[in-house]
Amino acid sequence: DGKLTRYFEFTDEKSNKFWEITLCGDHHFVRFGRIGSKGQEVARSFAEARHAHADFERLIRQKVAKGYREKKPETSIGG
Repeated sequence: DGKLTRYFEFTDEKSNKFWEITLCGDHHFVRFGRIGSKGQEVARSFAEARHAHADFERLIRQKVAKGYREKKPETSIGG
């Protein structure tokens, strides 16, 4: 479907949070919050798909620099 999603987590003695970004054409969606919560979502649109992709990459670099580590998104239901 042309969507690309990357999921990151940051955990230390004070924090337990996630950050997820989905790129879809000329826009992306960022979802973030405490691990285990639904979190908040922010959508952003761009004039061209390449601008959306460049911002997608920039935001990922920014999160990794802050100590976020990429994980597989939680998709299992139940225990």
